[in-house]
Amino acid sequence: MPVPDERTAYPNPLIPGFNPDPSCVLVDGTYYLVTSTFEYLPALPVYRSADFVTWEHIGNVAVRGEQVGIADVPSAGGVWAPTIRHHDGLFHVIVSVATGPRGCLVFTATDPAGPWSEGTVIDGVHGIDPDLAWDETGRPYVTYSGLHLNGTTVVANRGILQARVDLAAGRVLEEPRQLWSGTGLVAPEAPHLYARDGHWYLLIAEGGTESGHAVSVARGPSIEGPFEGAPHNPLLSASGTDRPVQCTGHGDLVLGPHGEDLMVLLGTRRAGRFSPLGRETYVTGVRWSDGWPCPAPVELAPRPEPLHEHFTFTDPAALADPGWLAVRRTPGEAASLTGRPGTLTLTAAGDGSDTLRPAFVGRRQRHLDSVVEARVEPAAGRGGLCLRFDEEFAVVLLAERSPIGGGLRVTARADVPTMTQSWSTDVPDDRVLLRITTRTPPPGRAPWLSSGDRIRLSVVDATGAESHLAELDGRLWSVESAPFFTGRVTGMYAEDGTVHFTDFRYHGEPRT
Repeated sequence: MPVPDERTAYPNPLIPGFNPDPSCVLVDGTYYLVTSTFEYLPALPVYRSADFVTWEHIGNVAVRGEQVGIADVPSAGGVWAPTIRHHDGLFHVIVSVATGPRGCLVFTATDPAGPWSEGTVIDGVHGIDPDLAWDETGRPYVTYSGLHLNGTTVVANRGILQARVDLAAGRVLEEPRQLWSGTGLVAPEAPHLYARDGHWYLLIAEGGTESGHAVSVARGPSIEGPFEGAPHNPLLSASGTDRPVQCTGHGDLVLGPHGEDLMVLLGTRRAGRFSPLGRETYVTGVRWSDGWPCPAPVELAPRPEPLHEHFTFTDPAALADPGWLAVRRTPGEAASLTGRPGTLTLTAAGDGSDTLRPAFVGRRQRHLDSVVEARVEPAAGRGGLCLRFDEEFAVVLLAERSPIGGGLRVTARADVPTMTQSWSTDVPDDRVLLRITTRTPPPGRAPWLSSGDRIRLSVVDATGAESHLAELDGRLWSVESAPFFTGRVTGMYAEDGTVHFTDFRYHGEPRT
């Protein structure tokens, strides 16, 4: 079988939507990939593929809040940058819980679909983005970025560090040593180690995870180094280019299904000049020259098929799908499927979308052109749909009892720091269909005039008539304006009282 073209053989993004910091491992002909989740639960999605094209979300590593301890982490804190590896018949996921109490954790499982262990804390690893590797004798090493945080305060940043560890006891066995920390760009992080052809290769990210993001590499004679940087570093960066995939970095190497070398990495794609979906997982081919990896620029190749998801809530297991997310608690803790038969019920404390643990259950937006719908009965409460970046950057579409008589009042609201704008209409129904539609901007505008995507907020009454309440410029809910680490998650939301939902739909347009 011929080796496919290194830049276009696989769909890109490989795992669309909010799926940053990918790490991948090949075990017995099957690929397993994990990504970051920050303040969301369940944490650490696990994706599986036999061909590197079709990926199935088979579960999550941390399905209980106690496993990661993120109940009180600030936005963009929490579960950062995992590494997945396989050793002696056991899958390992090592990760840092930034700004949380648990620190560096290692989870293990015999089946990557779960269940996973409760997580062993590795005392003495003060940093982020840990990698786990074993030397030729089977001794485990943790290599990590020495960014030491105390809450949101940076205590120290010592570059790339490494120490031998006792995984069973959860402790380092030596004073961490400093390794090669890149070419001098800011934020050396995301180290991964590989043994190949008599060398050990140290792959890192540097330049920061935004527009300056880059991949660099060094090699040395042992897992402990010393390491010498490649003469052509950085290996990969979209900085200063007009490529359709920007912010490329945080790479992990894996052997492809045709025997080719691949790099999974994060990147952002644009709608106009802005990136609404956050950091996604991409793949690119890697050739080797003079003993150094040379990854190809990341191409954009969205999947050609549409995606339709329809969830009804007559089944008590309706939230079992691993793609559901809630904020700092699990979907099962945020919502009830037993309060009223055939509905999902959310109950809010009345403190709005800016609370740390809102009454919210949603899913990643995975297409630039998408439609999200929910049929809502607000009863005596107020709720509907929420497109969320974090507590301060959100778009909501809410139904509540009309104050002027029978029926409902539906309000569209745009929230950004220091500013809120809203639009309302009344409908003569007790239950309505709410709809959030996103569309890419029309092509052909000069780059300096380009807006973001369009976010349309609509209500459909009992007769099927659709009323548009607002259409927003999506620039404010994109990574260039909103918090950069996460992405859009859209779902059912209660702002006050008890709200019932009978179904939820997601539609993604092909090639977006």
